[in-house]
Amino acid sequence: VWHLLFFNVKQVGYQGHVIPVILAVVIMCVIEKWLHKHVPEMLDLFVTPLCTILATAFLTFTIIGPIFSVFENFVLAGAQKLITVGFGVGSLIMGAIYPITVVMGLHHMYTVIESGMLSAGEGALNTWMPIATAANFAQCGACLAVGLKTLNRKRKAVAIPSALSASLGITEPAIFGINFQQMKPFVCGMIGGGVGAMVASWMGLGATSYGVTGIPGFLTINDPLKYIILLAIAGGVAFALTLVIWKEDPADQNMKRGEKIEKDDEAAPAPAAVPEVKPGAPVITGTSEDGEKIEILAPLVGRIMPYTEIPDGGFASGALGEGVGIDPEVGLVVAPIDGEIASVTPTKHAIGISGAADMELLIHVGIDTVKMNGDGFECFVSEGDQVKAGDKLVKFDIEKIKAAGFSPITAVLLTNSDDYEDIKFGENV
Repeated sequence: VWHLLFFNVKQVGYQGHVIPVILAVVIMCVIEKWLHKHVPEMLDLFVTPLCTILATAFLTFTIIGPIFSVFENFVLAGAQKLITVGFGVGSLIMGAIYPITVVMGLHHMYTVIESGMLSAGEGALNTWMPIATAANFAQCGACLAVGLKTLNRKRKAVAIPSALSASLGITEPAIFGINFQQMKPFVCGMIGGGVGAMVASWMGLGATSYGVTGIPGFLTINDPLKYIILLAIAGGVAFALTLVIWKEDPADQNMKRGEKIEKDDEAAPAPAAVPEVKPGAPVITGTSEDGEKIEILAPLVGRIMPYTEIPDGGFASGALGEGVGIDPEVGLVVAPIDGEIASVTPTKHAIGISGAADMELLIHVGIDTVKMNGDGFECFVSEGDQVKAGDKLVKFDIEKIKAAGFSPITAVLLTNSDDYEDIKFGENV
């Protein structure tokens, strides 16, 4: 025991506790912010960290730790008692709320429950592990359903690997990357986890160790065949519910027609009629990582289409950035934003513009028009020029482009579109 002023502090006793640590960090933040405001700048670098650590440590050892570790022990004892409630109802409840504790970062404290179960005597089983597995595998099923159902390639690229990770017991990517953001898959996962945990209780499943869930749990489970049934029920219920209940926001479905074209160009139906745009109409909007709103205007008159429908694999794949295509009716390109001309091709058919919020924009007139070597193009700007939205950039001859055997469809791409959130394109703006 340490004797600190009027406090007797146990030197051993807080191992494995989570709630006291969280509260200690919150208090540390408050103390540090207060000191930064009141300590002179010349002393801040030395005084603030030292006083923050000392004050937080003192409060943690004397007040926060003793009080909230006891509180956490009551929570753990209640959870352990709950899972013994008859007919698996307690296990159902714990399997359902387990993902919520993952979101809060409190799931690590369950190790105390598992170790307590295993220390009960010879042949004792960890019956908490099947509950955690049901919860985790259900989040896997929900995430997998989103990955298979989504039409947004970015979401699909996150969901499928995250589902695989969740099947191995690491659910944070699935929960924070997909399920919790969309919420309905998260709730479906909670339902699947509850059902699976209840079934695990009925079957008497248990593990001989702790620290592993999901597929690796086969190494410690007492009945592998029943464990397969558990995984199928928990993951299957969440998967089926998510497929039925979750519907993607139409604003996120920019890829829908483009996906069909990429998979089967020959069989793809003709694009539906899309609205005409004119210079001054917004065609791309979004938010930068710093929270700054961006708006890119139409650089020419024509009919707009998703970038995935541009008849060029490089543009349609999104490899050069996401944006829109415009089938021009007038052969004049104007600046869609205020900014600086970053590049002009010698053939005058493509221009790069840098703008506010680190926007990097590419305007590429026509498909394969580089082969025209500038014939039919007139450029009004040079690299380094400052332009305002609406300034003339390029004049081109639509009929000459078509006569040469090329498409005049113009790509308007935000080449660093991955750096922005809430991006909307074309008719979704």
